[in-house]
Amino acid sequence: MGNWVVNHWLAVLCLVAWLGLNVFLFVHTFLKYEKDDKYYYTREILGFCSRTLRKSLDHNLTFHKLVAYMICIFTAIHIIAHLFNFERYSRSHHVTTITLASVLSSLHHDKEGGFWLNPIASPDMTVLYVTFTTIAGLSGVIITIALILMVTSSMEFIRRHYFELFWYTHHLFIIYMVCLWIHGLGGIVRSQTEKSMNESHPHKCAQSFEKWDDHDPDCKEPQFEGHPPESWKWTLAPFALYIFERFLLRFYRSQQKVVITKVVMHPSKVLELQMKKRGFSMEVGQYIFVNCPSISFLEWHPFTLTSAPEEDFFSIHIRAAGDWTENLIRVFEQQNSLIPRIEVDGPFGTASEDVFQYEVAVLVGAGIGVTPFASILKSIWFKLQHSDHKLKTQKIYFYWICRETGAFAWFKDLLTSLEQEMEESGKVGFLNYRLFLTGWNSNIAGHVALNFDKATDILTGLKQKTFFGRPMWDNEFSTIATTHPKSVVGVFLCGPLTLAKSLRKCCHQYSSLDPRKVQFYFNQENF
Repeated sequence: MGNWVVNHWLAVLCLVAWLGLNVFLFVHTFLKYEKDDKYYYTREILGFCSRTLRKSLDHNLTFHKLVAYMICIFTAIHIIAHLFNFERYSRSHHVTTITLASVLSSLHHDKEGGFWLNPIASPDMTVLYVTFTTIAGLSGVIITIALILMVTSSMEFIRRHYFELFWYTHHLFIIYMVCLWIHGLGGIVRSQTEKSMNESHPHKCAQSFEKWDDHDPDCKEPQFEGHPPESWKWTLAPFALYIFERFLLRFYRSQQKVVITKVVMHPSKVLELQMKKRGFSMEVGQYIFVNCPSISFLEWHPFTLTSAPEEDFFSIHIRAAGDWTENLIRVFEQQNSLIPRIEVDGPFGTASEDVFQYEVAVLVGAGIGVTPFASILKSIWFKLQHSDHKLKTQKIYFYWICRETGAFAWFKDLLTSLEQEMEESGKVGFLNYRLFLTGWNSNIAGHVALNFDKATDILTGLKQKTFFGRPMWDNEFSTIATTHPKSVVGVFLCGPLTLAKSLRKCCHQYSSLDPRKVQFYFNQENF
């Protein structure tokens, strides 16, 4: 009897524990912390640790997805295990011979106290009925539906094209958590009570189940009770921290006044906002969450800071890439309307903060993905102006890949200023930048060919000529490895996954097996 009562639930109990642990990790991966009026991910709290550990912490979003996949897998196994058990419970009512399972199934359903073992009380009761009329069954259905909706709406296509759907559906996790906490109240997972174990020990009474009705003092009818809920022990603390950070801290920070000092409309439907906020302090490569209550009270979107820490304002560049951004740009384009109120949360740390920790840095931006490197390049301009001797970085390679020529106008003035500053400070070779145009027609190509001999590029006005097509990464990495044979090179990307795969492969391929020689470390922005 002990095996039948307890051991066949072992897998279910293990799965509950694993689910609890995964949900704990799932919530924890998006917690942020406060420090000196700046807000960081866990990577900043462990900033004193090795570069490898900090780089691993930058993959919090990937870890978040992996934990979500584990939750899905264990949820499926958990459901299948319950279905098998319900089938056994139902079958025990229809056996023609008296067995231990049939006797246990019929115990105590007609008595008060809830000491039953089989949740299916009679042969006429179906599994479907138990599923939708019990706390455990109904909460389990809600949990499963919420999980399916969250996972399916998190697909990349949905996130890219219907972000609002992803955003709102993802907050079903609140319903998921509440139902998870009450799921165990149904007491489906049961075991023999301690008192009953003393009166009718399984090893002694399992073989004499036919005599339980004879009022045998040594083997009375066993009594069972449900296990108390356990999931809240795993999830309450991180959930409470999440609620505190998301609703209390964010509400407090959002009430701090943000003053928009300048609005600039760039080509290719890119909006630049320059802002000020009391006590705001940033580092290069960081990002903030932005909310515009007049568009959506609940939606907060991440944007990389394009200003430098040395400037007395902070700025972001917003490209039209969805309903929210299009509505925001439309509001600022209206000349006669009042400037909408903007709420800011952050800044938050990213991998790009470590750029000045490398002797050689390779910056790769695709389209609007150039924004974190704009902050870095601006900061370099200030450091060159003030002859910052603490600057560890000796060389920067900057690659910007765009589909259209208008995009280059975003930071053309910055690159022009950098060219001039490097010439005046005698550091012409400090920054090696290359611009790549991936979308062009015969008119653009012909125009460039006719003006090829001019000192400045016909498309950007810069001294560096624009390249057509995409970079040959093998050639680029080979050249960098040859030029810097004993350097530690940090490769930073803000761009698509296909480009990330190519760069990660090159970092591995061109890193020397000898740790004293050139080593490439790949870093990617994750939002």
